[in-house]
Amino acid sequence: MLEPILPISELKILSKKARVAILTMTTKAKSGHPGGSMSSIDLLLALYHSIKVDPLNPKMIDRDMVVVSHGHISPAVYSALALRGYFPIEEAISQFRVASSRYEGHIEPSVPGVEWATGNLGQGLSAACGFALASKNNQIYCLMGDGEQQKGQISEARKFAIKYNLNNITAIVDYNRLQICGKLSDVMPQNIKANYESDGWAVLTINGHDFKEIFDALKKAKKINSPVMILAKTVMGNGVSFMENKEKFHGAALSEAELKMALDELGHDSSFSIPAPSLGNVFENKKHIHDFPTVLGTKLYHQSTDNRTAWGDALLDIAKANEHTMINVFDCDLTGSVKTLDFSKLRPKNFYQCGIMEHHTAVCAGALSKTYPSTFFAAFGMFGLTEVYNQHRLNDINKTNLKVILTHVGLDVGEDGKTHQCIDYIGLLNNMFNFKIIVPADANQTYKAIQFISNQPGNWLVAMGRSKLDIIKTLQGEIYYNEHYKFNYGKADVLRHGNSATMFVCGTLVNTAIKVVDELSKRGCEITLINVATPFDIEDEIVYNAVKTGMIYTLEDHNVKTGLGALLSIKMVELGVMCPVKKFGVNNYAVSGSAEDVYKWAGLDEMSLIDEM
Repeated sequence: MLEPILPISELKILSKKARVAILTMTTKAKSGHPGGSMSSIDLLLALYHSIKVDPLNPKMIDRDMVVVSHGHISPAVYSALALRGYFPIEEAISQFRVASSRYEGHIEPSVPGVEWATGNLGQGLSAACGFALASKNNQIYCLMGDGEQQKGQISEARKFAIKYNLNNITAIVDYNRLQICGKLSDVMPQNIKANYESDGWAVLTINGHDFKEIFDALKKAKKINSPVMILAKTVMGNGVSFMENKEKFHGAALSEAELKMALDELGHDSSFSIPAPSLGNVFENKKHIHDFPTVLGTKLYHQSTDNRTAWGDALLDIAKANEHTMINVFDCDLTGSVKTLDFSKLRPKNFYQCGIMEHHTAVCAGALSKTYPSTFFAAFGMFGLTEVYNQHRLNDINKTNLKVILTHVGLDVGEDGKTHQCIDYIGLLNNMFNFKIIVPADANQTYKAIQFISNQPGNWLVAMGRSKLDIIKTLQGEIYYNEHYKFNYGKADVLRHGNSATMFVCGTLVNTAIKVVDELSKRGCEITLINVATPFDIEDEIVYNAVKTGMIYTLEDHNVKTGLGALLSIKMVELGVMCPVKKFGVNNYAVSGSAEDVYKWAGLDEMSLIDEM
């Protein structure tokens, strides 16, 4: 049974102290969000003083979790956690929004007790779904604002929670009925209660400032066999009369004079002694990371095969060899195209069909990967990265372990046309600091790359086109990425040797590059050909040797401004070496047609390239 660890009478005292802390830290910082913090604070105090956390076992696996979706109420979160004993409240007040402090304007997991960094609104319920999948025996609480219910991603998360019976999720909406520009009913009318009920959620309505009602609702929610949303009616700026029901205090700190008035009304007590035991950094190394899969055996392709088939084969083989290891795969209505169908049949309980809900899927998969690092999200390039760039950025900030598999990248989507030609994925991903990218050349390299990332921590992206590709072979006709090949991140592969020039290539166009270089060799022009499967990490020695040949070409079916050629040019500048560089790539949105015709239109076919070199 969910019970508070303190009597309600003491929680009421802490409630006033928390409001004093909220107002003090925001006024000191001269910025912040005091209004929503004061409408949410009683909900937060109730949660943190009742959830299952053991002070004697700070790294426990068996624990409840709180995800705060509207991260701008950080003053309330910091105050509630401090008054629970996670850290001194004076520390949060003095360091709030101070440069280099962990107490940032929006909550970050560097703060003990914070599970997930939530920037823009609408992300939290998706993250809660991921945590709920990882911890079916524990309760996951997601506190949200009412204005953010306008976000479409929340609708996606609601549907997912119902489909996968996430009955361990309790969402709590701080229903103060105000947002930045005024009343919800004026800014964007919505029926929050009906929206949840129509998707199958149970809804409880309470006074969000009445501790008894809050605890009664939390207890009742645990007994309901469905996801539950608690609609908590609250008051913006609750506790200070001149702040109540005033939208201006959503994001405006009090002046020094207003603060004095507010503290007098609250009956300011300068003592911030904390009755609860100190938990220290409870969520350092937050949840136990489960074992990685063991990679056994290999598969060798001899005939033309599309890289996405090799990804599907590798995934299936890893799952077969690791029957008791949790491997999770998320799909968005593309099982046949992104080759997740066989896995879904072998491991139906670890396969999540999310329909056309990429935004939710990216965050949910990311949150699950915090516990189970062999979590994959497969989608077309435009859907799995371009459309959900911000979701992956938040995954990166939250230090997830997600494996993103993109198919149909570059110009290799042919007739689908420019709206589906993902030519910017290298440039987009290069904006993030912790994602690594792999762009394999053929099915054999793809298979080995998938094996490699399956037991690596951190965020990885593997990109591939749609079409079947010839198997890469040596000049002597032997398979280059053979059974003895081991994928080594950061290592480029010299496919041909020459001293007239050097060509760097990655992905779908490696075969084209081989044909071009071999033809030029017959004409007496020997060119070194280098396959760069990891364009973010090009070896220094490779670049030095390339410059010595006197001329560098780069070939790719990506945006020529931000792809492999651009990265190589920056690398050369950093190394202080130079020679002419000619970049072959995509210079504009392309046309619709067969892949062969589109490449010819872009000047990336064999004959066009030979004519230009």
